[in-house]
Amino acid sequence: MKLIAALKIWVVIYPSITLFNFLFGERLADFQLYQRTLILTMSLVPWMIFVAIPFLDLLIKKLTKKSAGGG
Repeated sequence: MKLIAALKIWVVIYPSITLFNFLFGERLADFQLYQRTLILTMSLVPWMIFVAIPFLDLLIKKLTKKSAGGG
């Protein structure tokens, strides 16, 4: 179960960090590392907890029902 939870978090956090850095990286480049990290975590932790992981759980639930024939 911990491995599955870790994989779900990785599936959410990797693209989220990549997109965040793509969109805001240049604007945040002038900040100190600790400031960029604070901004990144303040933005992405709520995103993960309240939106992305629940959405991923819902998607997995729907896909497993379809593949089990519950269609």
